[in-house]
Amino acid sequence: MSFKTFQWNLSYLRPWITLLAIVWLLGTLGLSWLVNSLLIILGLLFLVPIVGFVGFRWWLQRNLIADNCPVCGTEITGLNNTQLQCPSCGEKLLVENRTLKRFTPEGTIDVTAVEVPAQSIED
Repeated sequence: MSFKTFQWNLSYLRPWITLLAIVWLLGTLGLSWLVNSLLIILGLLFLVPIVGFVGFRWWLQRNLIADNCPVCGTEITGLNNTQLQCPSCGEKLLVENRTLKRFTPEGTIDVTAVEVPAQSIED
């Protein structure tokens, strides 16, 4: 290993050695509370995004639903307890209890048509 390679490797360690020397110096001067505060802040900077990501994934798994449109049958993804519009047929839909329902204003009676087979009179 040549001197240039050693010097090049040492250039990556220099900031870490400087930081360690500053922490050691502050600790010997009785300013360990400052070092502890900085370590807590750095710990929180790493911990908060991880906890936030896990919490967001948990919330999303509980509230994101995928169901078929009751009018046209297109699969739609939406958040629980929200209103949305079907991108295929344009019907206003309401997400309730992890299912999609047609949105009808209060006082409107929603009727489902049923096809009745025709019978001949001669029977």
